[in-house]
Amino acid sequence: MAGIVGFISYQGFPSAAYSGRNKPMLPKRIGFLGFDGVTACHLVGPADTFASAALDDGYGNRISCYQICTIGLSSGSFRSESGVLFKAEETLQTAPELDTIVIPGGKGLRQAEVSEKISDWILTRARQARRIASICTGIYGLAPTGLLDGREVTTHWRFASDVVRRFPKLRVDHKRPLVKDGPFYTCAGLTAAIDLSLALIEEDYGRHVALAAAREPATSANRNGEQDFSRPSQFDSQPTDRFAELVGWIMRNLHEDLSVNALARRACMSPSHFNRAFKSVFGSTPAEFVENLRVNEANRRLSTPKRTIDTVAASVGFSDAETFRRAFERRLGAKPGSHLYQPRDSNGESRGNSNGSTSKIPRNDTVSVVERTP
Repeated sequence: MAGIVGFISYQGFPSAAYSGRNKPMLPKRIGFLGFDGVTACHLVGPADTFASAALDDGYGNRISCYQICTIGLSSGSFRSESGVLFKAEETLQTAPELDTIVIPGGKGLRQAEVSEKISDWILTRARQARRIASICTGIYGLAPTGLLDGREVTTHWRFASDVVRRFPKLRVDHKRPLVKDGPFYTCAGLTAAIDLSLALIEEDYGRHVALAAAREPATSANRNGEQDFSRPSQFDSQPTDRFAELVGWIMRNLHEDLSVNALARRACMSPSHFNRAFKSVFGSTPAEFVENLRVNEANRRLSTPKRTIDTVAASVGFSDAETFRRAFERRLGAKPGSHLYQPRDSNGESRGNSNGSTSKIPRNDTVSVVERTP
């Protein structure tokens, strides 16, 4: 009997540069539906692709673009067509708010009971989710909702005639690997599902991030990286390529003017358009995002020798020490002085900082500090 594949959750990739209380970017949550008789690769392949999408903060840390959530019909495990067992972390009743809903294919979905449960649930979520996608025969879970009526769709050629018979209001073209019609996305099979994931990444974060995800081992095993993803996206999208390397540039230039107007000029966008687009991608305003990056980098610099609160504040772009103190306490819940570097005496005891506090540090505790000048 196949073993259980533990919770398919890609909430990892912790970033040391973003250890503050308030995260500067909220990953988009992707919900994958799971059921008995699902095609395992329809679930794992696209999920791995989304999990490969990440931004670079400029210091080698990964900022995950997506949070993957598997949603089962019940709280128990579900078995794929091949016999692999999965354990979903959520159920239809407990599923959180989702940016995107993905319905994998599989013979289980062609059973009326399963299809009905999924389609009824989708109707309750259709207005909340930004987009809904089906993979191959996943269309059997989406079509009964009526949301695809009159829309162009695709599916695997082997099931195209049956889909036409069951759902005559759909405009089925099985020769197209990917189809986007409004907020609904359909694809014809596993290879197309990987391309669909990459196209959605491109739509959200730009071609640079999508190409990087295509080069990841989990993805390139199916798509051979950039070589197979070198053509334009299969459907029209509005990529945010201008943001692809913006985070790294900001991290390397924290001492510069990082106002909305300055960042908008760098992205070649109007300030109002930049502000709206930035918030839709990163989940916060540019000002909040920049302040959080500055505070986290300041926290790191405070631990280096021969630094003062004033010099650290200036080095990361704060106009004065008082503004820095307020931002630091608001974000990290502590005073900057409590994080300031404390030299040790020959007994391994701290000599104290500007606040007069001391702490015992073991003699054999070594601290490696890498200085990065702004």
